[in-house]
Amino acid sequence: MQRLMRAPVALTALMVLAILAFWLWGMGGVTLLERWAAAGQRDAQNAMAGMLRRLRAGDGAALAGLLGFCFAYGFFHAAGPGHGKVLIGGYGLGRRVPVGRLAGLAVASSLAQAATAVVLVYAGVFALDWSRERMVNTAEAWLAPLSYLMIGMVGLWLLLRGARKLWGQRTVSARSAPALHDHSHDHAHSDGVCGDCGHKHGPTMQEAAEVRSWRDALVLIGAVAVRPCTGALFLLILTWRMGIDMAGIAGAFVMGLGTASVTVLVAILSVTARESALAQVAGGPATARALSLIEITAGALVVVVATQLFTRAI
Repeated sequence: MQRLMRAPVALTALMVLAILAFWLWGMGGVTLLERWAAAGQRDAQNAMAGMLRRLRAGDGAALAGLLGFCFAYGFFHAAGPGHGKVLIGGYGLGRRVPVGRLAGLAVASSLAQAATAVVLVYAGVFALDWSRERMVNTAEAWLAPLSYLMIGMVGLWLLLRGARKLWGQRTVSARSAPALHDHSHDHAHSDGVCGDCGHKHGPTMQEAAEVRSWRDALVLIGAVAVRPCTGALFLLILTWRMGIDMAGIAGAFVMGLGTASVTVLVAILSVTARESALAQVAGGPATARALSLIEITAGALVVVVATQLFTRAI
């Protein structure tokens, strides 16, 4: 009964996501979104410049305004084309990770990206004596391609992992097919182990939602964080020159929170899409096959997008 009640909700969610995808890629929505995001970034950047001048002149109240426009810049920056959304969305589709955990990874990766900008600027200033142009060139010419390469590797890992699991399921099904008539019974067991035949016929929900390794989390965060936001670099360099360093550092992290507001939404949508698709299958082996196919598809999409970004960057 509960499954029947979930079906209309899942179909509605899939329909909404399909309409959104059609508008973005079939009706020029991506171009409109890019223009809107670019205009928003310009407006926020101009407002930030005004707040920096007021802050330098001793207007302490300008700090709140600066941080607000930093958040807005981060939001508009993330709303345009970006590698963080691709990775978080692809991972959310490909792996059965709870939405709260994925949202936490989205926030952590955005804040780590801000930290990378802070480290790059102050290491460049104090340790390497780099100019502003050298810092920006390092971020765009070296760190950006590295980030796209790392994202592509995560996508390839998802693809190969899904393909390996799907092949293993096909092999197990082929070997166990003659014995299916020997234990025809209800396989709904809370721990996933059949009480009659003594083996598992598919992953339990608890196993599917297990905590992923710290290695997975660090790879995801690192792939996003290795390329700092150019806007954060400019802000940090300007505030260093003006002698208001802490305002720039705070602004960079608030900018990261603005970026996270979008990537968290992507995380929620990706988990919704995955669970909506899984709600249409029967459970047990069917769920395992669906998970593998979704993982393969998500990995392939991440590889394609990362390859495009990498090609443009080099």
